[in-house]
Amino acid sequence: MSEDPIHPAAAGPEPHHPAALAGGAAPAAPSASPTAPATTVIGPAELVRFTNVTKSFGEGAEAKVAVQNVSFVVHDLPNAGELVAIVGPSGCGKSTVLRILAGLRPHFPPTSGEVHAFGQPIAGPAADRGMVDQKYSLMPHLTVQENIAFGLKLRGVSGKERRKRAHVWAKKVGLDGAEDKYPSELSGGMQQRVSIAATLILEPKILLMDEPFGALDPKIRMQMQELLIALWREQQSTVFIVTHSMEEAVYLGDRILRMAARPGRLVEELEVPRPDVPPDVMRKQPWFNELTQELLRRLETDAPALGPLPGLEQWRAGR
Repeated sequence: MSEDPIHPAAAGPEPHHPAALAGGAAPAAPSASPTAPATTVIGPAELVRFTNVTKSFGEGAEAKVAVQNVSFVVHDLPNAGELVAIVGPSGCGKSTVLRILAGLRPHFPPTSGEVHAFGQPIAGPAADRGMVDQKYSLMPHLTVQENIAFGLKLRGVSGKERRKRAHVWAKKVGLDGAEDKYPSELSGGMQQRVSIAATLILEPKILLMDEPFGALDPKIRMQMQELLIALWREQQSTVFIVTHSMEEAVYLGDRILRMAARPGRLVEELEVPRPDVPPDVMRKQPWFNELTQELLRRLETDAPALGPLPGLEQWRAGR
């Protein structure tokens, strides 16, 4: 794999590796009566639920509302997690929603409303939720291998096992041969690969990504999108990704949460095709351009909920 162009890395927070909260499972079906068969159909369990979530910063007359009355549900689909893209204008609270779900202060806890993961109220950061930022959360004094294995070290995993698992993940993200390098010796794309590996090695059920590819050039960005799709299929995690790119949202997402600003609020949830071909192939499809242009138009005009994106029928007809 060719080396990516060099991008300056911004310092970011160290990864969070606290103990996991108790996970939830689908409730059991009620017992059938002795004389009648059970007819209750149990759907997928709720993975994430936001209920009327509002977050304000400051107090009294100085308080600024970041997000207001945000509600949505994401289910735990069997054998495949959802890829949820969050889009909206600058300042609409996309990152606030992501950080509330991550349990990160000062965004967490919300001012009002409820946030649940796995059927339990979120109490803070947890190992079942992993975060990848645009600012690479790497420690400059650690090698690629040591950065990837950092969370395992905090969990008390032995050095031999850490090195073994870190090597596997370095290979998965295309960094085999670079494991002894330091972050300052890596390009921006390579640093982001380290961040992704350091998060996914902990096997979070939910992966949270805040503009993870925003600082990369278009070619490297598409490579990283393909890598994310491959890892998502393998891990079967549910992914939330904040992006300013409508093309990225349509390619990566199978659901899009469109937000509006002043105050930040969720306007509509949109279905988009689940990615099944490389991004350069998908972008050449007529329906792809129609979907992205309509999504951009809705974003720029701050339009209210308008229903399904028009390119969906064209996509379905070509299946």
